[in-house]
Amino acid sequence: MNKHEKINYLELPSQDITKTKEFFKNVFDWSFEDFGDEYTAFSDGTINGGFFKSTMNCSMQMGSALIVFYSSNLEETQSKIEKNDGKIINEIFNFPGGRRFHFSDPTGNEYAVWSDLGV
Repeated sequence: MNKHEKINYLELPSQDITKTKEFFKNVFDWSFEDFGDEYTAFSDGTINGGFFKSTMNCSMQMGSALIVFYSSNLEETQSKIEKNDGKIINEIFNFPGGRRFHFSDPTGNEYAVWSDLGV
């Protein structure tokens, strides 16, 4: 449902749409709908968005916003990411309120995963 003045959709760059779709389908069970060769829309069951073909990527080092996933089992999620060609940028670390790690997808976009369990 669309809500007035609430975040409704995210758009992210992807250097390889096929690899991006494979990664997020296998790790996070996202579904996709293609709109040509250079754009795919996604749904994770909570939020919708899309990936557009680009030579750029998102990273905190470049000043990008950080998208943070929640996990009830950080180690399991980290393992799935690694098995699907994701790269761990920052290993699991503690912070006030929980633990988290940062990773990049196969095309170099940076994300984080956090949990308030197992602290």
